[in-house]
Amino acid sequence: MRVLVLIGLSILFLLSCEETPYGDGKMLYEFNCSSCHQEDGRGLGELIPPLAGVEYLAENRDKLPCIIRYGIKDSLLIQGKMYAEEMEGHKNLSDVDITNVLNYIGNSWGNKMEPYQLGQVKSLLEACEKNTK
Repeated sequence: MRVLVLIGLSILFLLSCEETPYGDGKMLYEFNCSSCHQEDGRGLGELIPPLAGVEYLAENRDKLPCIIRYGIKDSLLIQGKMYAEEMEGHKNLSDVDITNVLNYIGNSWGNKMEPYQLGQVKSLLEACEKNTK
């Protein structure tokens, strides 16, 4: 009887597990980014730019790892609106974390970006690190 209960619970557990692509990135995004960019990537009014369905991401693909790590002080024109609020960097995120966050953002809310590879993110971060010194 115990075996049947364990088997039943195991099946129930497996059926309830939802496979989410970029699950680690989603968790990191929710913890580090969603308070400003919102859980659905829509941004925060006129202060924080949206990440959902914006061309800026694909057009600035090589800059995104640096923006996450080091932040940005410049104004950004996104979807015809100017955003001037400074974004603090997330220096606590590892290269792997940044790769995961970028892949989650790049494939959520209507975004369809080619996934980042860890080596690519490392190279982009090394290049921008040299420019921040």
